[in-house]
Amino acid sequence: MVTEQRVDWLAGGVRRSVAADRIVGVASELFQARGFDHVGMDEVASAVGCSRATLYRHFPGKAALFDAVMAKSAIAVAERVAVAVRRYEGSRRIAEAILASVAAVRSDPVLANGFAGTRAGGSGGAFTSSPELGRVATLLTGIAPDDEAAQWIVRMVLSLLTWPLADVASERRMVERFIR
Repeated sequence: MVTEQRVDWLAGGVRRSVAADRIVGVASELFQARGFDHVGMDEVASAVGCSRATLYRHFPGKAALFDAVMAKSAIAVAERVAVAVRRYEGSRRIAEAILASVAAVRSDPVLANGFAGTRAGGSGGAFTSSPELGRVATLLTGIAPDDEAAQWIVRMVLSLLTWPLADVASERRMVERFIR
């Protein structure tokens, strides 16, 4: 059974989507300001202006909310990286996409905080193995759809974020060496 999603004139869109977007936006601000480990679901609900039940209806737990916050920021980063790498092809494009993704994540306050903290990866690594990130990696690098290659690219970006080399030049040398 497919349920019709009607636009709510008062909410300015599909009520469920508008609510989830608002929750993610507020949670993003709270996580950024105080860190994931220092923000509770009660506090998110209060800041959003909804009940705990409403919050849990949209996000079954804090880890799922974290994953949603990270995914929203990751999409914005992917859009910027796509523009930066579209002129490259082949292995050069893969290397540039990886390096541009690392730089963009490091400069994004939400993602940088998310990966710097002890909770990087959200719900037991669900964020890191997300099929959405795999699709983004495939799109950015221009490779044919290949789940394993896409996951390798995602893991390469994540490893440089969580275990950086001494400088950007060293990271570039390593990526280019193993991409070619």
